[in-house]
This record gives sequence, C-alpha cells and structure tokens, in this order.
Amino acid sequence: MSIRNRAVLLTVLSVLSLAGGAALAAAQRDDGPAPGAGTAAAAAVTAEPSAPVPGTASGSGGASATASRPGSASASASASATGSASARARTRASGTATAATDVPTVSTSGLAAPHVFTGKAFDACTAPSLATMTAWRSASPYGAAAVYIGGPTRACGQANLTSSWVSSVHAAGWELIPLYAGSQADCGGTMGSGSADGAQAVADAAALGMRAGSAVYLDMEAYDTSDAACVQAVTSYVRAWVAAVHARGYWAGYYSYSHSGTNAIIAAKNAGTPGLPDALWYADYDGAADTVSGWPGSGGQWTGHRRGHQYTVNSKETYGGRTVTVDRDAWDAPVAVVR
Repeated sequence: MSIRNRAVLLTVLSVLSLAGGAALAAAQRDDGPAPGAGTAAAAAVTAEPSAPVPGTASGSGGASATASRPGSASASASASATGSASARARTRASGTATAATDVPTVSTSGLAAPHVFTGKAFDACTAPSLATMTAWRSASPYGAAAVYIGGPTRACGQANLTSSWVSSVHAAGWELIPLYAGSQADCGGTMGSGSADGAQAVADAAALGMRAGSAVYLDMEAYDTSDAACVQAVTSYVRAWVAAVHARGYWAGYYSYSHSGTNAIIAAKNAGTPGLPDALWYADYDGAADTVSGWPGSGGQWTGHRRGHQYTVNSKETYGGRTVTVDRDAWDAPVAVVR
C-alpha cells in the first residue's frame, strides 16, 4: 500500500482529528523473552533496494532453504528440507525466516511458535497481481509483502487478494504480513469494539489461509496523542483487540507512526500497562532500512524479532517489467503462517 495515502483517504472519509504476549507478559520487562529470541540474532537491514540481501529460511512446515543473491536479479539458492516434505522448502532470497522456539508463558503460552521473517518487505494499498508478485520474487530485493486483509477502514479494493493468491505467492517464496485496518481514533467521539475487530481480523486471516500461529497487525493511523482521554480510548481498544487475537491462537502486532500511536503504546508499557501488542511496526520516513533508526522507545524494548520499520513511502519501483508504488519496510518480526 501507501499507508500514508490511505491515511489521506481516511482523513477525507472519516474526518480524523490530528494535532500535528495479551502482550508478551514476560516481554513487559525490557529483558523478557520474545518471539524468535534464541533462534537467530536480530538483524538490521541496511542495504538499499538495489542491493538484495542474502538470507536463509526455515518455516514451521519443516523445511529450510538458503539463498545467495550478490546484487543480481537472479537467485542462486540451495534448499534443504528438515521435515518430511522437501518440496516445501522455499528460497527466501531477501532475508531470513524462522520459527521461534522460546514461546513465552502466561497468557500467550497456548500460542504456536511465531514464524519470524528478517529482511526487506514492502507494503501496498492493493495487493499486486500474481504475475507481478512472481516477477518481483526473482527480481526485487524484497522477501515479504504486507497486505490489507480487512477492516472497517480499509481504503483500497483487493480484487487479487484471495486464498488462492495467498497460497500461490507463498509457494513462490514470499512471506506475508497481514494488516487489519481497524477502527481509528475518534478523539472526542467513540471507537469501535476492539474485541469485535480482533475477532474479525482473525476470521479474515483464516479465510485467506493464514492459520493459527500467524501474526496479524492492527493499523492505527496517527492521532492526537496530546489528548489524554483519546490516548486512553485507543489504548483500551488496542488491548481488547490484542486479547481477542490471542484468544484465537494468533500473535498480535501493531502499526502506527513513530511519534504518534507507537509512542503511545511505548508510554503505556513504561507505565506498566499489560496486554500490549507482541510486535510493533513503526513508521518513520528517515530512509534508514533498519529497525533501530527512528525507534521512539528505549533500545531494549520490543527486541528479539519484534519490530518492523516503514522507512520510505510512495516509492514507484519496477522489477521484472512490472511497476508498483510501494512503501519500503525493514522487517524483523513475526509474519503469517500459510497453510
């Protein structure tokens, strides 16, 4: 998508007011366990899109693959299966994907180990065609794509986004990041039900073939964080959304702007608020392709494969003869588990 473009649309349609695991219980401490910790070191993605990043992949389906792409558009890869189905091994040429092994206890103890991707991702308001995704898989530096799976404030049509599309692009080697456009902050008004939206987010993900153990991300656009009542309303909504997602066996992520919604969630953590998202995807358009630059919290918060960074927006890019306007993301966090 362009989340920024979508925010403009939402401003026109919803007249948003703008002024300028529950969460991982053990991770409420800066040094607590987190998805993916212990299976791979968190990696900062620093290369520009013209320089593809080598990587390895091992998913929860019992397969692993390694790939080398030293700056060329064609991948040379070697794949090895660690389970019974070697055909399920997929090349992840632009990052690494792994199933975490240290699932935290307490309220998230019933969740399957999260499937983590580390590398470059993109997001687009509308999911590209299968032909475009196929062309980009071999020619682009990206290894994951974020897609809007549903929500009351989803602004773009999704003619391509079906369970067949999800299955096909995943088989082609893509990791997927499901994004749910939930109720937005209505400072001075009322928000929708976080519980209902969380349940619907899981239903939408499951209908597309993204099974339990997947992470689903809530999109919360910028809002007036100087309004204490508004911040409280949004935080309550987010916590209810997280609880509903967890109750159905999914990990709960959260997207917002670095110095707006993301900062508010971090402030809630600092105040000891429980039930916050497992992973944070923050928007800070500084052009730095990593998950450190622009981070508004302390260095020890949401570490261990629990951050995404949207660092560039509205970038018109062509790979394999196919052009799409995308936002660029550095990713080190849980993604979807596809059937």
